[in-house]
Amino acid sequence: MRILLVEDDPQLRAQLRTALQDAGYTVDEAGNGQDAQFLGDSEAFDAVVLDLGLPVLDGLTVLKRWRGAGRTMPVLILTARDHWHEKVAGIDAGADDYLTKPFHLEELLARVRALIRRASGQATAVLQCGDLVLDTRSGRVTCAGHAMALTAHEYKVLDYFMHRPGELVSRSELTEHIYAQDFDRDSNTIEVFVGRLRKKLQAVDAPQAPHIETVRGMGYRLVPP
Repeated sequence: MRILLVEDDPQLRAQLRTALQDAGYTVDEAGNGQDAQFLGDSEAFDAVVLDLGLPVLDGLTVLKRWRGAGRTMPVLILTARDHWHEKVAGIDAGADDYLTKPFHLEELLARVRALIRRASGQATAVLQCGDLVLDTRSGRVTCAGHAMALTAHEYKVLDYFMHRPGELVSRSELTEHIYAQDFDRDSNTIEVFVGRLRKKLQAVDAPQAPHIETVRGMGYRLVPP
């Protein structure tokens, strides 16, 4: 899953980036509202952490412009402001959640997980498809009770599939959601990651394990048992 982190304090932004990356997310960053608006308009994100007090262009204006342009990614407003009317303004502008500084990193991560979960129609932090289980809180993946060892990119691909079981996912969509903007993207590597996931699923003795179907010329689908 890919997150846009918008925060003008370099030290706090670095802390949040590390926490999000450690939780398995791909992170793009912006330190001002103008850059944030551009990234939100031009790239695909699964969630946004947006500070309101930004230079060049304030966060509320950025959010209003995104929503006015039809951008629907979930947005968590992150700000030092705690006046109730500013919270109302943020929610009315299209924010999905609101977190006031100072905060605990675990709370921010939990709120981000909830935003992504709700956006994909999932009810809990533990995603399950047949015998395959992915705990988004710990990053632990098991199949029929057996722990699966995945690389970081394999985990990101599986995480995206598990949020959309049964849905057709194109190779370009996967590429957009597991790589940051400044990463040297190669959609051909997606096929490699999917192939490795298939082998690891097949290696587990699990009668109710899902399988990854290739839809020629269109993409992939995680097929429930």
